[in-house]
Amino acid sequence: MKKTTSLRYSSKFINRNFRLKVSGVDNFGNRINKLVGVAGMITLIGIEMFNKLLDRAARCLEDVCVCKLRRGLKISFYSK
Repeated sequence: MKKTTSLRYSSKFINRNFRLKVSGVDNFGNRINKLVGVAGMITLIGIEMFNKLLDRAARCLEDVCVCKLRRGLKISFYSK
């Protein structure tokens, strides 16, 4: 499987179509519940996982696409 090092979607597309909300526990054990940008999301989950979740959110036809990770993060993509 090929590793990607860049986003499949541009930051302009992501910011135009989605609000990104993260809640749960971050890598340092701190509770978080906030809106983040593209750079903040990449810092939290990495580029490969962000690409997978963006593909899922782009296919979603509902107002919100919620993705829950095993490590305790819940990521919500709110459609604009």
